[in-house]
Amino acid sequence: MSARLQARRTLRRIRALRPPPPVEVEHDLTEPAAGPALIPEHIPVRAERKRMGRALREKTPREAHAFWKADKDRADPIALLEASNMGRLPSLVPIRHARMGVDPFAFLRGSAMLMANDLARTPSVGIKVQACGDAHLANFGMFATPERNLVFDVNDFDETLPAPWEWDLKRLAVSVWVAGRCNGDSEARCEEAVEACVRGYRRWMRTLSKWSFLDVWYARVDAEELHRTLYREEPASAERTLAQARRRTQLATLPKLTELREGRRCIIDDPPLVVHPPREHAEMLAEVLQVVGEGYLSSLQGDRGTLVRRYQVVDVARKVVGVGSVGTRCYIVLLLGAHARDPLFLQVKEAGPSVLEPFAGASLHPNAGQRVVEGQRLMQAASDIFLGWCQVGGRDFYVRQLRDMKGSTDVERLSPRGLRQYAALCGRTLARAHARGGDAAVLRGYLGRGDVFDRALCRFARAYADQNERDYQLFRKAVRDGRLPAQDEGE
Repeated sequence: MSARLQARRTLRRIRALRPPPPVEVEHDLTEPAAGPALIPEHIPVRAERKRMGRALREKTPREAHAFWKADKDRADPIALLEASNMGRLPSLVPIRHARMGVDPFAFLRGSAMLMANDLARTPSVGIKVQACGDAHLANFGMFATPERNLVFDVNDFDETLPAPWEWDLKRLAVSVWVAGRCNGDSEARCEEAVEACVRGYRRWMRTLSKWSFLDVWYARVDAEELHRTLYREEPASAERTLAQARRRTQLATLPKLTELREGRRCIIDDPPLVVHPPREHAEMLAEVLQVVGEGYLSSLQGDRGTLVRRYQVVDVARKVVGVGSVGTRCYIVLLLGAHARDPLFLQVKEAGPSVLEPFAGASLHPNAGQRVVEGQRLMQAASDIFLGWCQVGGRDFYVRQLRDMKGSTDVERLSPRGLRQYAALCGRTLARAHARGGDAAVLRGYLGRGDVFDRALCRFARAYADQNERDYQLFRKAVRDGRLPAQDEGE
């Protein structure tokens, strides 16, 4: 046998080992070839589900999503923000207001309750998915899978709940327009970025609708795709984001967050963001030890519980996180394993009712931490192995790793073209997350091939970005007048 012929046969064998690309397969439920139908009878075939989606246009035309105008009976934005502070630690609420006051994009990030109240008044076709509930641009990022691969996905699920799919996409579209304005982009550039975002969602949903359920489940966006998306326009930003994420391992975090005190490893205080409150510390430590106890361990898969039991809690501190989350009880926990260089950092965060619940219905989970975890597991392509929940002292918590190869794109540094490309990637990522907990074929049928829906959401995003500006000015006035206390972190 010649070397060339042998090489060809070897190449054919290698190609045969590659998994085939996703293909569209229609299952005939009426006359199965043998045995039971591959799809249960209660799930119509793909073509029928697509027709169902198209028929929904009669009830809610795609153009109907374009309009936003505040009703005369719209709730007072400041009153809603005050209501959202209920149950938070009073000493941290002024920091929340200060962070929200940075610019209109920061205000949008911190006012999920306000926008949820408005989105509930917008048209909806009645299709529910597992919604993020707070799908703005800053809630997408990178993290490590259990196999230590970097992926890009939705990364905040504090408000997750089964809810209309439009709410997530509209919040994302608005955040793109608001971010563009804060970056000094023209209105035309903002529109291009929003259109790219919605088009990315629509086209990727169309692609996903042709795949098998398993192919949809396994789909993911790796960090290299983010790198390719941003490299041409934002090479420095792309390289910095990837390098930063890869450096954020548990061991690398140890010297940054801790120090040795009398031979004991302790979390470094950075008031008011990271503190060991003297009076509260004993009570806080006892509470967190309960959190990282049997209640939490029982929410993990068995093998992961075995892993956590090998670590011991060494120190606990309270930490201020995010913008909208400031004031909720959040702790960082240092655990050590086999030796002093075997750390595990966990974040224990309080979970309350989703801001969507008054409009989409109460969660089926009695524990809000479980609501967050189950929603995250459903929407993400891969989730943290330490993700779990428990209840202590009547408060619900969820637990996850802290800084495990996590990274995010600095949206404020993106050029107009970079924002457009990043927005498109976020749109595709949201489509994949929705397809895991929803029906891609029905959504494909409703969205269609053309840009009717894309243009409608561009109009909505601009109108609501204007609304966000008006609400932001009301917020700043409330701060100046003393109605809403605000305190910079350095004060």
